[in-house]
Amino acid sequence: MKVQGSCHCGAIAYEAIIDPQKAGVCHCTDCQTLSGAPFRASVPAAAEDFRILRGQPKIYIKTAESGSRRAQAFCADCGTPIYASAADNPTQFNLRLGAIAQRARIPGLKQGWCSSALAWARNIEDLPESSQR
Repeated sequence: MKVQGSCHCGAIAYEAIIDPQKAGVCHCTDCQTLSGAPFRASVPAAAEDFRILRGQPKIYIKTAESGSRRAQAFCADCGTPIYASAADNPTQFNLRLGAIAQRARIPGLKQGWCSSALAWARNIEDLPESSQR
């Protein structure tokens, strides 16, 4: 599936080819902190299938306790998360679903790091609904 994405302010735009069946949700504490949300949703794109069309993301290198280094790419102007990848010679980019125009057609089909999940965030169906905040 071909997708287009951009940051909130429009400074960064990209396109990619993804397999929507590989989309997932991560509950790890790093994803919670880096996204500012209870979990983060993403879908992988092979390096050869991902192309930045406009702008250049700022890169923050996150070093895990294991020593593994991950590049976290985001817009330096508006802060929108764009992707995560290996810090050196990435072969895959984990695109953040929130920045993809077609996100409604890419459901998260798996969950990871569920032991770190916030209990209340695992099922929000019973929360009152509103079309506004």
